[in-house]
Amino acid sequence: MTTARFDYGADPLPVGDLGAVHVIGIGGAGMSAVARLALQAGCVVSGSDARDSAVLAALSEAGARVSIGHDARNIAGADTVVISSAVREDNVELVAARAAGRRVLHRSQALAAIAAGRRSVAIAGANGKTTTTAMLTVALQYAGAEPSFAIGGELAATGANAALGTGETMVIEADESDGSFLAYRPDVAIVTNVQPDHLDFYGTFEAVQEAYLAFAESIRPGGLLVACADDDGSARLARRIADTGGVAEGRGEVRRIRVVTYGTDETADVRLRTLRSEGMHAQAVLTSAGREHELRLAVPGEHNLRNATAAFIAATHGCGAEQDAVIAGLASYTGTRRRFEPKGEAGGVTIIDDYAHNPGKVAAVVATARRLAGAGRLVVVFQPHLYSRTRDFAQALASGIEPADVAVVLDVYAAREDPMPGVTGELVARHLRGPEVHYVSDRTTAAVTIAQLTKPGDLLLTVGAGDVTEIGPAVLELLGAIAP
Repeated sequence: MTTARFDYGADPLPVGDLGAVHVIGIGGAGMSAVARLALQAGCVVSGSDARDSAVLAALSEAGARVSIGHDARNIAGADTVVISSAVREDNVELVAARAAGRRVLHRSQALAAIAAGRRSVAIAGANGKTTTTAMLTVALQYAGAEPSFAIGGELAATGANAALGTGETMVIEADESDGSFLAYRPDVAIVTNVQPDHLDFYGTFEAVQEAYLAFAESIRPGGLLVACADDDGSARLARRIADTGGVAEGRGEVRRIRVVTYGTDETADVRLRTLRSEGMHAQAVLTSAGREHELRLAVPGEHNLRNATAAFIAATHGCGAEQDAVIAGLASYTGTRRRFEPKGEAGGVTIIDDYAHNPGKVAAVVATARRLAGAGRLVVVFQPHLYSRTRDFAQALASGIEPADVAVVLDVYAAREDPMPGVTGELVARHLRGPEVHYVSDRTTAAVTIAQLTKPGDLLLTVGAGDVTEIGPAVLELLGAIAP
C-alpha cells in the first residue's frame, strides 16, 4: 500500500543504514518502542515530545538525546527522522527534515528495519492485539526463546514495551489504523478480528477487509496465518486465504501460506472448551493437534482466553516452542498496563482502568467488569476517542456500556483530529438505555463528580484511550480523603 506520505510496500532498510535516528513524539507508546530498539541496535537516537514524562526520563537515561517541545534545531545530526501518522506535515521538525532532504520513515518502517534478519511475528486486529502481543512475548520468554518485541503497552511485570532479545524471533504489534501493518512482511501473522474501525482512514468496511487481505498476503513464503474462527471478519479472511490453497501472487513470487484457526467454533483448528472466568482469573480447555491443555490465566475474561490461544499457536506452530512451556508461560502472564489494570481501592470502591476505545473492545471489557462486580454496582467512566469514531459509532459504543449500573460519559479525546461540529461525548450518552447516565463535559471536575457518585462495594471502571486513565488515581485520592 502506498499512501500520500508513505510507501509501505517498499523493501525494509537494514537497521545499520538508518544512521542517527530522530523520533518525533518520542514519548508515545509506539514511538518510545522504536527509540528503545534503535538504541539497543546501536543507533544514535534523539527525539522530541510536547511534554515531559517518565518515559522521556527513562529514554534519556538509556542514552537518547531528548528535547521538550518541537524545534527545527532538534533534527540536527539526524540521518533518519521517524514519525507516526499523528505527526502533521506542518510540524516544524518534519518541515525542516523534508527541506534538508532527510530520510523520513513511518514508525512501522523503522520497526521493519530493526526486524530485518529475524523471524518476525506481527499481531493485528481491531481488538486484543496489545494483549496478544504481550502474551506471546511472555510465553516465548518463558520457553527460553529470548524474543525481541515491540508492544503498544507496557508489561505489568517489568514496565517494558520493547527490547532486543538474543533469540531469532521478533514480536511486533502491527497497527492497522493507517495501513502501516503492511510494512512488516512477517513470517507469522495473527489476526484477532476484522471489524469496521478506522473509517476516517479507510472510508468503508470493505476497504478495511481488503487491507487485512493484503496484510495476510504479505506473509513470507511458507509462513503462517493465525485467525480467529469466532470472529466473522477474521474467519472470512482465513477462508479467502485457504480457498486459494494459501497461494497469492505478489512481487514476482508465489506465496504458500499455512492457515490455523482458533476459538470455540467447531470449525476451529485449535479449540477452546469449558471457558470460565472467576474474579481476576480465567481458564479453559485448549485442544491442539490431539492434545488437551488446561489453559489458566491470571487475567480475566473470555476474550483473553482467545488472545492467549492465538499466542499459543504462534509460539508453537509458528516459532517451534514446546507446547507445555508455552502453556506455563501464558499462566505466568500478569497483564499489560492499561489493559484491565487494577488501580487500587479506597472507601470500599475498587478501581480498574482499561484502554478500550472501539465498540468491540468496550463491550468486552465492560462485560468482564460486569461479571467481576457480581452483586455490586458497576460504574463505567467512558471517554470517547476521536471525533470521527464518536460520530460513526456512538450507538455501538453506548451498547457496549449498557451493562453498567451507572455510566459517566466524558467529552471526546481529540487525539490527532480537529473538532467536528455537533460531535461531543453527549452523542454516546444520548444512546444509553438502562444505566443511570451522567454526561460530564468539564474534564477538570470529572473526578469530583465521579467520587460523589460512588458507593462502598462499587467497581469503578475507567475506559478510553485518552487521559481518562488519570481519573482513577484522582478518585482514589478523593475517596481516601473522605473514607471513614
